[in-house]
Amino acid sequence: MEERMSTSASCLEGHAALVAEAEALWKDYSLTSVREWKKESGGIAIGYMPVYVPRELLWAQNALPVGILGGGDDLEIIRGDAYYQSYICHIPRSTIELGLNGSLDCLDGVLFPATCDVIRNLSGMWKMQFPDKLVRYLDVPQDFDPAMGGAFYRHELQEITESLPGIGGRSYDEDALRTAIQVYNESRQAVADLYDLRRREPWKIPTHELYVLLRAGMVLPPEEHTTMLRAYETAVSDDESRRPMDQARVLITGSFCEQPPLGLIKTLERAGCYIVDDDFVQVHRWIVGDIPVDGDPLGNLVTAYLENSIESPIRYIDDGVKGQGLVERVEHYGAEGVLFCAPSFCDPALLDQPMAVKAVEDAGIPWTAFKYSENSGQFQVIREQAGTFADSIKLWSGE
Repeated sequence: MEERMSTSASCLEGHAALVAEAEALWKDYSLTSVREWKKESGGIAIGYMPVYVPRELLWAQNALPVGILGGGDDLEIIRGDAYYQSYICHIPRSTIELGLNGSLDCLDGVLFPATCDVIRNLSGMWKMQFPDKLVRYLDVPQDFDPAMGGAFYRHELQEITESLPGIGGRSYDEDALRTAIQVYNESRQAVADLYDLRRREPWKIPTHELYVLLRAGMVLPPEEHTTMLRAYETAVSDDESRRPMDQARVLITGSFCEQPPLGLIKTLERAGCYIVDDDFVQVHRWIVGDIPVDGDPLGNLVTAYLENSIESPIRYIDDGVKGQGLVERVEHYGAEGVLFCAPSFCDPALLDQPMAVKAVEDAGIPWTAFKYSENSGQFQVIREQAGTFADSIKLWSGE
């Protein structure tokens, strides 16, 4: 008995320490760890906006990929509000604020992946405000024919590889890219294993902890992040003090770009929800499975995007049916309901939502919806709504 209690206490200390370390990395908006990595490695740092960039390509050329996910609810927006209208989502305002106040000075460049008109506009602002930095709008294919969309995307990636040596990155090397692909394969697998463990035993992995760990991966070298994730997995797997509760299993969708405040996630969990799947920090899960390391590595990155990307409001699905992937995720993760949780004024999420709602309704899946902004601080209304939703699932699901 004493030995078991000692083991649980050790596990608690282990995963609590990892979560605290991860949260400190996330909340350090001045990117101290990135600055230290640059000094130690002699490499460069390339920021990127949500949702997806080919991080393997950057890492292969000694460029640390650094995710820029806004300032959350910790940053006071002063100058940033002057750049955008009030009906624009919050993330560009906090991002431009971080740039103007010097928090992002250690970045040698920023990639702006095709997400929406606001992010495209932000890339233009960045060019004007920071003319000495590398700035690229990363366009992605809308045609998934390898001869068309594939050729287009390969050209986009080649332009990135050619631009990095001019700001201190290494020259492109196929072997280095193969190594980087393997490194990120291991990183994706570590994330996938945690999501799978949460699917099976959601009480073992509170989503507010998993979320913090994913955010830490935005600033850490990939090998260090993988080590952190594996250590956390071991700690929570061995922790017998975490026991199941009678909570509703829900899937969250819509939060792929502007990220929710940590307090919102905790609120949903306190309201009686086990979050068994989500689209937070989507870059970690954008590519499904491993990318091959043999053959042409650049071509493998292109093929992975064309054939193995997840369904997302920012990704054209050609002849697919909007919402079908969401229904399949509900089934795979054993969710009992869907929470449509999108940032206010997020065009991609809110334009997709009616089609996704129809798909889940046709499948007989309960759902509810609410909106947030990254700097939200009051969640009582959402807690009541989510709590009522969770209670209705448990009362009327027939179980």
